[in-house]
Amino acid sequence: MGCCSGRCVLIFLCCVQLISAVERQAFDFLGFQWAPIMINFFHIIVVILGLFGAIQYRSRYVIMYLLWTLLWIGWNVFVSCLYLDLGGLSKDSDVLSLGLSSHHSWWKDNGPGCRSENLPSPAWQNQQNPELTTVQSCWLEYQYIEILHCGMQLLISLLGVIYAFFVASSFASEEESYYK
Repeated sequence: MGCCSGRCVLIFLCCVQLISAVERQAFDFLGFQWAPIMINFFHIIVVILGLFGAIQYRSRYVIMYLLWTLLWIGWNVFVSCLYLDLGGLSKDSDVLSLGLSSHHSWWKDNGPGCRSENLPSPAWQNQQNPELTTVQSCWLEYQYIEILHCGMQLLISLLGVIYAFFVASSFASEEESYYK
């Protein structure tokens, strides 16, 4: 059996998902965001199994990958809504760190073009307290970087769902023709 185009595309999409999930996992570790760390870990495992299923013609693994990818799409929509403060969610909540720490997105302090500017606090002007207030100046705010990550994951996942449907149905038709 050669590499049909749908199967090859699914293998490619699984590889891209693995690379982007490992990159996202690294930044979630840096931000101590425990919920995304656990979900990314499961995502990496299921994508590896989906890759194995596409390579080895195992329709059950491809279907498992398909179902998990639908959940993954829901997770990324949830995270996007969280960072956009939609639906009663707030990016300042401790949902992603599971309430275990006060950490936040790593990108909040280390985003592209972020630099701290020390400005005199209002107390400094009154000569009562000579503290300096630190203000972050970033080229792109952290919540938009997180939303871009989610958008990239959504795009890859939607393509993965489409090709997983195609590959699973082609595997099923091959199995039916084999048994006839």
